Amino acid sequence: MASLTVKKKGDTVEGFRILDEIGRGAASIIYLVQDPKSKQIWALKHVMKLGPKDQRFLDQAIAEYKIASQVGHPAIRSIDKVIKKGGPLNTKELFLVMELVDGHALDSYHIETMGEAVEFFRQVAEGIHAMHAAGYVHADMKPHNIIVGADFDGNPTAKVIDLGQSCKIGTIKERIQGTPDYIAPEQVHRREITPVTDVYNLGATMYWVFTRQHIPTAMGHNADSLVGSLDDALIEKATPAIELNPNLHPRLSALIMHAVEVDPNKRPQSMREVADQLDLIGGIVRAQAAPADAAFDDDDAD
Repeated sequence: MASLTVKKKGDTVEGFRILDEIGRGAASIIYLVQDPKSKQIWALKHVMKLGPKDQRFLDQAIAEYKIASQVGHPAIRSIDKVIKKGGPLNTKELFLVMELVDGHALDSYHIETMGEAVEFFRQVAEGIHAMHAAGYVHADMKPHNIIVGADFDGNPTAKVIDLGQSCKIGTIKERIQGTPDYIAPEQVHRREITPVTDVYNLGATMYWVFTRQHIPTAMGHNADSLVGSLDDALIEKATPAIELNPNLHPRLSALIMHAVEVDPNKRPQSMREVADQLDLIGGIVRAQAAPADAAFDDDDAD
């Protein structure tokens, strides 16, 4: 059986010098590389077609490049170019030259204050809103796909990565795709994926960050029996976030619970609305100088 060809530190690939390996996927390896001419540092994603079923990984990588190129927002990881190998009609492997995102995934980052967390999510909402304006949805928003850190002045920064599940607004996928703990009901039911799907995914992400518990999702039930139904009575209700974390501002808890409504029509109808609410809440929280609390204790994470 074919396997991924692993490059070593110091090797040259497509004109880039490999500095380190920084990640792996089902059919891909991501390297830290440098352009010897410009000295620019990049993340280089190498995707290989090892068998017929791996064509989807090539397709996802090409779509990721296309979407990132059209969005062009600072909160969405940029992709400089795609390099295809094997011919236009028989691509066997490709390389994505991606922006190197410095920071930590949100699921492994210790948040210091409530205001910092709200600012992270405001930036994410702004980036996802830009995706929607370009005609796409992310469709797999979760803590692992948000890289957080700080700029040179120490201000919180957030960037969305991994557009592999992204698709055009209104897409109906043939199979269930998404992360079970954050997946929206319409994704499980294989309905149209819309901007409010990302609203749900982001709401589920905020719920986990602020409570360290996951909301009940439709993936907890027999998905086949739920296809064609969005009856919220079939899905266990999530405990209000403020009951799990009394330090949450009531407006923030209300926004989170609004975002994870089972019925898409009951959620905020745009990510612009979510971003504006987070901007308002962030100002209130920072003014109150809310301290860090148990909700941000990494030892309590699942």
